[in-house]
Amino acid sequence: MHPAKPIIAVDAMGGDFGPEVVVPGALKAAIKDNLGLALIGDEQKIRQALEGQKFKDSDLEIIHTSEVVEMSEKPSDILRKKKNSSIQTAFRLVREGRAHGVVSAGNSGATLACGMFTLGRIKGIERPALASILPSEKGPVILIDVGANVDCKPYHLVQFGLMAEVFSRSVLHVDRPKVGLLTIGEEEGKGNSLVRETSKLFKMTSMNFVGNIEGRDFFMGKADVIVCDGFVGNVSLKLMEGLAVSLTKILKEEVRKSWLARLGFLLGIRALKRFGRRIDYAEYGGAPLLGLNGIGIVCHGSSNSKAITNAVLMAGEFVRNKANENLINGLGANKEISIFAKKALPKSAVT
Repeated sequence: MHPAKPIIAVDAMGGDFGPEVVVPGALKAAIKDNLGLALIGDEQKIRQALEGQKFKDSDLEIIHTSEVVEMSEKPSDILRKKKNSSIQTAFRLVREGRAHGVVSAGNSGATLACGMFTLGRIKGIERPALASILPSEKGPVILIDVGANVDCKPYHLVQFGLMAEVFSRSVLHVDRPKVGLLTIGEEEGKGNSLVRETSKLFKMTSMNFVGNIEGRDFFMGKADVIVCDGFVGNVSLKLMEGLAVSLTKILKEEVRKSWLARLGFLLGIRALKRFGRRIDYAEYGGAPLLGLNGIGIVCHGSSNSKAITNAVLMAGEFVRNKANENLINGLGANKEISIFAKKALPKSAVT
């Protein structure tokens, strides 16, 4: 039974801006959606960020930690040397039942490592993966992996597809998700050896595999799930974000050039604002880390307060909708998880 008031453990020290951005963003989400918060990090800095904010003491817990994970640190070092870090503590709260989900804008590698070490993986999953939810002409699209695993084997990508396919059905309510493989051409056989071997495996699954997807197809709705390794996915995601920001700046510059342009802008301002929200990464908050025995949302290091708000709202929604339980049940009912595992596949698929 899911809790009526989910408690979200927030890594207050994560990201480029720390508590001054993370704390107000998390509070806004908690007030909006009746959530409890556990703010974790340097207590003095958290309390400074809370000054002037309205909140109920009963809805908020501050947990002091003496160690902060830097963006440049290796995940293995953090597990060994920084056991009292804010991100490790956040996942421990979930393991102990004191919280129901984690949100962090900190070191994504450390978040993945701490989540795996503390909560463990869903049975049958070799590697958890980051799933970013993107807008398209036909509805939301899942891009997986966007940074958790930069060096992958073909069977890893198939498992990413299996997780995202279940997630798409259970959370986004897509009846029979179309699954595509990101590569450099839609023709069969295009791409590197990883893509070609992965394509062979996808054809052996019961998924609605639609073949190769090119980068230009992201927003056309040709697939509901787009699969790639974390290196390609992360580059793709950041390219999209940078393009969205630049397009907004270019539009503003063009509007200032003439009074006719300014008039047109004023006449279409509502539509332009809706367009801006659709391409703004902050609207989606963060990327769920699929494959853990618990809910973890990873935000961009440069996340603003709005992005943190939406990430915490996402975590709360996932708790209430039993997103992780649905994922576990869906994967458990699918024998392909055990079929497409390292020990069950030919050597070409795992090397």
